[in-house]
Amino acid sequence: MRRTPLHATLALIVLAALLVSGIAPYDRATWWLEVSPVLLAAPVLLASYRRFPLSDLLYWLIALHCLVLILGGAYTYARVPAGFWVQELLDLSRNPYDKLGHLMQGLVPTLIAREILLRGGFVAPGRMLAFLSLCVAMAISAVYELIEWAVALIAGGGAVDFLGTQGDPWDTQSDMFCALLGASCALLCLTRLQDRQIAALQAERRPKD
Repeated sequence: MRRTPLHATLALIVLAALLVSGIAPYDRATWWLEVSPVLLAAPVLLASYRRFPLSDLLYWLIALHCLVLILGGAYTYARVPAGFWVQELLDLSRNPYDKLGHLMQGLVPTLIAREILLRGGFVAPGRMLAFLSLCVAMAISAVYELIEWAVALIAGGGAVDFLGTQGDPWDTQSDMFCALLGASCALLCLTRLQDRQIAALQAERRPKD
């Protein structure tokens, strides 16, 4: 496929970041928890690459999301240096880096769900497609918060770095709100670009007479 060099480059960047982050992370257990979505997604993307390749937009965003997760795993979300810079710049009470992760948690799954639903012919283009795509993203966000709760029950105080609440009693609600913002931004700003790339991808894969 003509797009393979781009995808291979993105994969190598993510792999390099993953390996570097794993050399000496702040907390090894937290690192495993934070990068586990990357480790789970990679085999799925590889297995489906030839049969159901995604749009370039999605591969870019998935790679970016992976990098956000990997950086958070290396430092823990509450200690990412870039987050401290934003905290000081905006005079915030906490490191906001984890909110970027939850924005991506809404944005990327929304577009993945939208592309699968649209290309699979499960839903026609329109409001229902947008609604169901957003619902998928919010369901993933809710499941992730349940996983965090389960880890907190199992690990107790050892889950503080993974949870990254930084003393905020409304952290779960604000995390899901950030996911909602990310999902809404995806639907408002990126669907036309995604539609163009899907059309080009389908034309590329259409059998030639």
